[in-house]
Parts: sequence; C-alpha cells; structure tokens
Amino acid sequence: MRSLTRKGAATRQRVLEGAAAHIREYGVAATTLDDVLAMTATSKSQLFHYFPGGREELLLAVARFEADRVLSDQQPQLGDLTSWPGWWLWRDKVVARYRDQGRACPLGSVMSQLDGGTPGAQAVVTGLMSRWQAEIAAGVRHMQGIGEIDPGLDPDRAAAALLAGIQGGVLIQMSTGQTTHLEAALDMGIAHLQGGGRARP
Repeated sequence: MRSLTRKGAATRQRVLEGAAAHIREYGVAATTLDDVLAMTATSKSQLFHYFPGGREELLLAVARFEADRVLSDQQPQLGDLTSWPGWWLWRDKVVARYRDQGRACPLGSVMSQLDGGTPGAQAVVTGLMSRWQAEIAAGVRHMQGIGEIDPGLDPDRAAAALLAGIQGGVLIQMSTGQTTHLEAALDMGIAHLQGGGRARP
C-alpha cells in the first residue's frame, strides 16, 4: 500500500474499523459500502481513495484486521508463556475469547466472501497461523530453557499440534455453542507439555 499521511492513515483506519464493526453486528451479506460510508461519515471518493479495489479490497483489509485481533485478544498472556501459571492464564484467555465470540466467526464470515484462491486471501490465514504458532513455540522454547519441558521435544511441532487442537475445538464450538472440546484440547495439550502427569495448579 502506498504511503499515507498521518491524517490519511487515521481516516483509512476509521473506515476499516467501522466496516469491521458493522460486519460483526450485521454480517458480511448485510454490509454494503453505503453502510460503511454512513457509519464512518466518509465520502465515496474517500473510501475508493483508500480502498481502490472497492468492496473486495475492503473485505480483505477487514480480514487482516480480524486476523490481527485473534492474536491481540490473547495478549498479554500469549506473549508471556514463561511459567505454568502463565500457560494456564493463556488457556483461560483463549477459552473466554471464543466463548464471548459465540458461534459467529468474524474472520471466517469475511473469508467466505473472498476468493480463497487469491494470494491475498491465502496470506491472511497462513500469516495468522504462522504468527500464532511462532508465539506458542517461543513459549515452549522458554520452558525448555528453564528445564520445565523435555528438551527433546520439537517446539514447532508441539506448537502446531496445540494450535490444531485449538482450531478443531473452535470449529466444534461454532457448531454446538459449547467450549467443551476447546477446553479439552488446551487442557490435554498443556498437560502433555508438562509431562502428562501434572494437574493444573
């Protein structure tokens, strides 16, 4: 994206956050460019200045915004996996986030409206999973460094397995409205990292 002035960047961010908020409340199908213009007090010329590709480009930007929120909603716990109490606090933060979100997934609903085969759309999900896995793996490496996790464990594979469990639990939660499977995936995953025999403090 071309360089923007501070005012221009603020305007673009306002449009982006307004579009994301409208989609969260009403859904993608019920969100038009006119809705975004009205909600953000933005002119059509302004919107197309910042999102020249129109609705498709705006939705892709919203998808990136929602992907960033997945990780920011887990902070600061996700970035502080440096003790077992810290891991369990992160576990609780993840469960609370998806419990509050309910069955609707803002990122999933936006992605469903985009051409998933485009590099931009693929990069949103790939980037999210890569960053999320890297954060978890960093926590595993820290715990290995202080002697709390088996040094023979591959941090990246351990993080990938835990992330796969989270994603499976979230999919089931979106179908059933229950976080039982998500909680089980996190509980068992963290217990495995601890050596399988320790109870949650």
